[in-house]
Amino acid sequence: MENKEREKMYACWLCSFPDIGSRQLHRLSEVCGGPEGVYLADRKKWREVLSEAQAERLKEYTGKWSLEEKYYEMLEEGIALVTFGEEGYPKRLRDIPDAPYCVFVRGRLPSEELPAVAVIGARECSEYGRYVAGELGAALGKLGAVVVSGMAKGIDGISQTAALEAGGFSLGVLGSGVDICYPAQNRRLYDQLAEKGALVSTYPSGTPARPHNFPPRNRIVSGMADAVVVVEARIKSGTLITVDMALEQGREVYVVPGRVTDRLSDGCNRLIRQGAGVFLNPESLFEEILQMGENKKKNIIKHKNVHKTSPEQKKEKAVPEHLSEELAQVYGVLDFSPKTLDEIGQALGGRYKEKQIISFVMQLCMEELALQISPGHFCLRG
Repeated sequence: MENKEREKMYACWLCSFPDIGSRQLHRLSEVCGGPEGVYLADRKKWREVLSEAQAERLKEYTGKWSLEEKYYEMLEEGIALVTFGEEGYPKRLRDIPDAPYCVFVRGRLPSEELPAVAVIGARECSEYGRYVAGELGAALGKLGAVVVSGMAKGIDGISQTAALEAGGFSLGVLGSGVDICYPAQNRRLYDQLAEKGALVSTYPSGTPARPHNFPPRNRIVSGMADAVVVVEARIKSGTLITVDMALEQGREVYVVPGRVTDRLSDGCNRLIRQGAGVFLNPESLFEEILQMGENKKKNIIKHKNVHKTSPEQKKEKAVPEHLSEELAQVYGVLDFSPKTLDEIGQALGGRYKEKQIISFVMQLCMEELALQISPGHFCLRG
């Protein structure tokens, strides 16, 4: 067995242990020198990262685990394992906070060069929502964008089915193992994704779809996309949890507006009030995402050039002379990484109240010196 394949076998063992989170997996692998090193280590070494109870459970779990049998059983089911350190690990996912140590994949992951849009919304959607989700999914599929969603009943599944039927690519992120179809009514979509797209999960084979699996699943949905489009959402819904995670990850959020009398649009309309982008048509959305990709590349190049500059050449960011003292201070703490109002306030040492900071930031936006990239998130304009 080749070294790479051998490492995968040990990674399969480690990633299938249910009583450990991503941060501990990363740390344990780092401390022990990789998955094989973790397997060969003793409980004393494990306890540098794990609790006594976790180390004991890992020992019991390891004693019952058949390394080669379990690994080849996974491969025979058409499931691949991609770990954080590998070249094939999704780049978008690598950059999110608390990135998963590994992902299980059935099907084929899309090209990193393709724009990716997460389409999310209500399970019990209206006919209007069904129509918009179908039109959006089909249009994105034809344009060449990857439609990412959770394969759930309603908006998720409708948009993904439409994308595939239009000849496009879709990626389903599951709250179970990739060998389990949930919900069962989306069996046809599950089979289509396995054949023409991809099914992804951070949970090993055989893991059932439990309620507590879905919030972590949602951060993978937004993490695999460049932007998120909300079609319908109530005020209190899992969809809005995904939106919060998307904003933390620096993703753009767009919302389909709805009637003020429609409870399924309450969450959407509130997001618009808070500053989310308004979805008008798939073509303009696609163009904006492509532009975001270009801007990101330019910022990466700028960032690299800054680090190549010698200490003697480094200069403080020039503050426009016409700005008032307050605006100059806010401008000074902004950069090209999105910052929340709280983060801006903390950087200013708590000198201003939130309402004042909002006013200052909006003035900078009007001056075209700053940019609101999503609700409550601001950065310098490039």
